[in-house]
Amino acid sequence: MTQVLNFAAETRGQAGKGAARATRRKGRVPGIIYGDKKDPVMITVDPIELSKQVSTPGFFGRVYHIEVDGTEHRVLPRDLQVDPVTDQPIHVDFMRFSANTRVNVEVIVIFRNEDSCPGLRHGGVLNVVRHTVELRCRPDNIPESLEADLAELEIGDGIHISNITLPEDVEPTITERDFTIATIAAPTIVEEEVEEVEEALEGEEALEGEEGKEAAEGSSQSVDGEAETEGQ
Repeated sequence: MTQVLNFAAETRGQAGKGAARATRRKGRVPGIIYGDKKDPVMITVDPIELSKQVSTPGFFGRVYHIEVDGTEHRVLPRDLQVDPVTDQPIHVDFMRFSANTRVNVEVIVIFRNEDSCPGLRHGGVLNVVRHTVELRCRPDNIPESLEADLAELEIGDGIHISNITLPEDVEPTITERDFTIATIAAPTIVEEEVEEVEEALEGEEALEGEEGKEAAEGSSQSVDGEAETEGQ
């Protein structure tokens, strides 16, 4: 069941770019609440609180209660605009929903039992294909995360969406195939590269040794020749 969080907001009297800029100059972030066949409500929110919520994984999959002028709105974040230079939020959209509303949301995947995974213990590498999975469900039924269990996976095994237990009435937006979440891959490429480097170094060392030996022999012959000339 989705955890519902409270979010403080204040009304703003006007819409438009000029009003939005004025709101930002006052140290607030402009936003809007819309949807569920009701009139939109123009709001402002605290930038520190908004940044805190945005920085927590799963922002667009969390349900919020926003009370404005005594009216409570049950909403889901739908859009966030950020400054291209500072990367700070400059506008946020919240969507109201009803009991029949269904939405598409990205939900993070958490990998469990990495320490006890046979494939990883034997030198395999966790290759994550999807860090998040897009699901379709009611806002009140959005899972906080999806769990992928690695406990019994060997090198070459993988986890597909069919291996993950989804809550009731929740389905992936991709339904035509059993797509891959992650695999346990063998580090063969790395081993081959290391072996090639070691072989190359050994070859260079052997070549340098032979060249050094030949140089030493040549130097010895030159000294002997000079000695014989002086003797004559």
